[in-house]
Amino acid sequence: MTETEGRKPQSDEAKGTFDPEITSEFAIPKGLAAPKGPRGSQGAGESETTSEFAVPDGLDVGQPAGAESEGSAFSLPRTYSARHAPPAFTPAEGFPVVSLTKDVPWQDRMRTMLRMPVAERPSPEPPPKAEEGGPAVPRVLDLTLRIGELLLAGGEGAEDVEAAMFAVCRSYGLDRCEPNVTFTLLSISYQPSLVEDPVTASRTVRRRGTDYTRLAAVFHLVDDLSDPETHISLEESYRRLAEMRRNRHPYPTWVLTSATGLLAGAASVLVGGDLVVFLAAAIGAMLGDRLAWLCAGRGLPEFYQFLVAAMPPAAIGIALTLGHVDVKASAVITGGLFALLPGRALVAGVQDGLTGFYITAAARLLEVMYFFVGIVVGVLLMLYLGVQLGAHLNPDADLGITERPLWQIGASMLLSLTFAVLLQQERSTVLAVTLNGGVAWSVYGAMHYAGEISPVASTAVAAGVVGLFGQLLSRYRFASALPYTTAAIGPLLPGSATYFGLLAIAQNEVDAGLVSLTKAAALAMAIAIGVNLGSEISRLFLRIGSAEKRRAAKRTRGF
Repeated sequence: MTETEGRKPQSDEAKGTFDPEITSEFAIPKGLAAPKGPRGSQGAGESETTSEFAVPDGLDVGQPAGAESEGSAFSLPRTYSARHAPPAFTPAEGFPVVSLTKDVPWQDRMRTMLRMPVAERPSPEPPPKAEEGGPAVPRVLDLTLRIGELLLAGGEGAEDVEAAMFAVCRSYGLDRCEPNVTFTLLSISYQPSLVEDPVTASRTVRRRGTDYTRLAAVFHLVDDLSDPETHISLEESYRRLAEMRRNRHPYPTWVLTSATGLLAGAASVLVGGDLVVFLAAAIGAMLGDRLAWLCAGRGLPEFYQFLVAAMPPAAIGIALTLGHVDVKASAVITGGLFALLPGRALVAGVQDGLTGFYITAAARLLEVMYFFVGIVVGVLLMLYLGVQLGAHLNPDADLGITERPLWQIGASMLLSLTFAVLLQQERSTVLAVTLNGGVAWSVYGAMHYAGEISPVASTAVAAGVVGLFGQLLSRYRFASALPYTTAAIGPLLPGSATYFGLLAIAQNEVDAGLVSLTKAAALAMAIAIGVNLGSEISRLFLRIGSAEKRRAAKRTRGF
């Protein structure tokens, strides 16, 4: 067929006539007439369009005049009514009521918002406190990361670090932000709107140091930023942050070394030691502390520092046994171990696990395990050497602990006091944490010695009291709870169970040693869970501290 024969006049196409010689795979076979519906008949020769979303024949839902045709992602559903909304569009359990009262500390308010989806978070309560035109987003994110770094390096829990970072961002008007905290990495992402690209920044935590004075200063800065009555510029925040980094520790080195010795001596009194045992444990702990400082100055990892620090107390205890001195060598070695047990990292690791930060919790607990293994290796080396030299160390000596309530309460308070000094706490918090440690040991002694309750349950209850009182004090002072809880759990640490487990292993009594070490692990977990449970109870049921009191106190200081 030629080109001229294949062409048809325009009028024929308009009339719908077809050349019978032209065939197609889409043509309707002869004898089969497709039904012409109201939706599909746009032309005589056009095939009807079908879809799985098409309305079946016989069901025609009317659409109001002037309404937008259904099919758009932004069009309302056909059955939607503004006055009579169907219950199918509301969750069965309803929408949660968000309570962000200003009568609670900023930690609770930020924690509540962090646990909400981004779309359900309310807008910032105060207006953005920033310079004219607002600060640059990258600078705000950098300040947030630097504050989070100081908190995480100081031992704060991952959830509290995220709450502080979120509070800093919101204080400068960045409400659509998402902080993320792991053991060594901090990151934060801010998205101005749904159609704009997010801005993300991160920071690595490479060095960790225990300085609760610096930790408290960071909390004061975040508290001031969260206060709607104050106006702190970005430059002022950077200046205060730089002062925190430049400030020296509140206690010199010789005070820290002396505190280590007093801590070990007080711990030895808790397990039945006398004055000679007190002095021997103090000397051994101070020698171990100096050796650990020497290893740190040489750049050795912390594992070897703990290994070396655990050897002098064990060596002194074995030497007293070999010299036939009538003292309890087990109390000397146990007191030296108290100064080394990583109770702070253990509590933080368990707290992260209970609050859902499993990666950070696993990393913290792995760090605790390495420290503990270092202590085990150092003590085992000395115990094995002592057994080979003929030292008669009795694994059952812990059964002869004498009950001296007044002496033990005084020793527990001294232990908490020296522990607070080692943590570089503010001098204003030392007295409170000392009393908290005495209360903790009183509760433990009343339950375990007088009530004959198991040591694990007694330890858990005493640690819960520590967490409860620590949270109350922190809310009253608008500060972190760590300075009020970490040092107070010192008397509860499982030093004696750890020593007797290692001693049994050194004497080839592996089964008994594993049982004792398992008991030590159970006591450690009881301490961590008890502290966290006491803190959560205070957050749920108690409302301590209000914005009105805070503002009045700040005005009296001239702010």
